[in-house]
Amino acid sequence: MRGEKILRQTSGLLAEEQIGPVGVIGLVVAAGRLGGKQAQAGWMILCKEVVQILIHPNVYQVPVVEPRALDRLVGNVKTFAMIPQFFDIDLEDRKVVVKEGDALNIGSHTLKFIMAPMVHWPEVMVTYEESEKVLFSADGFGKFGALSTDEDWTCEARRYYFNIVGKYGFQVQALLKKASALDIQMICPLHGPILKENLGYYINKYDIWSSYKPEDEGIFVAYASIHGNTAVAAKQFAEMLREKGAVKVTVSDLSRSDMAENVEDAFRYNKLVLASASYDGGVFPVMQDFLLHLKAKNYQNRTIAIIENGSWAPSAARTMKGILETMKNLTVLDNIVTIKSTVKPETLTALETLADDIIKA
Repeated sequence: MRGEKILRQTSGLLAEEQIGPVGVIGLVVAAGRLGGKQAQAGWMILCKEVVQILIHPNVYQVPVVEPRALDRLVGNVKTFAMIPQFFDIDLEDRKVVVKEGDALNIGSHTLKFIMAPMVHWPEVMVTYEESEKVLFSADGFGKFGALSTDEDWTCEARRYYFNIVGKYGFQVQALLKKASALDIQMICPLHGPILKENLGYYINKYDIWSSYKPEDEGIFVAYASIHGNTAVAAKQFAEMLREKGAVKVTVSDLSRSDMAENVEDAFRYNKLVLASASYDGGVFPVMQDFLLHLKAKNYQNRTIAIIENGSWAPSAARTMKGILETMKNLTVLDNIVTIKSTVKPETLTALETLADDIIKA
């Protein structure tokens, strides 16, 4: 079988084996498995008597084989500074330190290293294989979900991006600029499927997300209700928006929905409506939690309308505005609707006006 080349691709695993006089060389990428243990080192190069690991994040998942079997580990300065924080391993005589633009020749393959700090760990680097034109993108272009399920990439990739990488849009933009100089035919992320077709689609999505631009025109109505009256108002407001011709309206009960999906929808659309009950002189906690999640992920470049509810001393609007003012490039409409306990005819009139305002904004 000398010289026979086998290309094997399975869920999260790209392995190429060259069976020849030196034994077996395996190039293992993304979430492969060795000995039943999860491997998230970017590449693992296995020869007859040598094991060489090229470390991609996260470093705490590196030792997938007995350390004594490791001949060399390839990583950058920050990688090797971080490993001792997790493992008691002496790597001084076995580590190979690489930096931006360095290349490693492993026979028929040449690996080029590109630093990508804070996408989304400080030691992150991506690797470009020059002959096959493969980008091993670390956490970039990853997604949530099971690889055994046939599902739309965009939804789970968007949720993954904004909840995992979202804060670091500037750093992602820097990586995209570097990647634009490469001829990429395949993208292999640490999380999610291997991408081989229509790569421009995926790269364009990352460009939109990392520049904090709205992906779609639409209005996301997020409400936090205690006894149900704020929920009634929010749902009525959503129907007003649809009747007035809003392109897309999505509604979420923050108390009963996945926070990660709420963050995703807030970033997806260009407009956001916050409807919340007042609580202890502030805002209902789940709404505060939602807004702090958005702040942590650098939420910006959106238009926002506010609806508050309070039976005796409404405080939700003031509290929500205070949090929003700590973010940048947000337009908060001056018109704020205040509900006193339940929706009344005059409340509906005020909501109609607010619906007109946010549609025109």
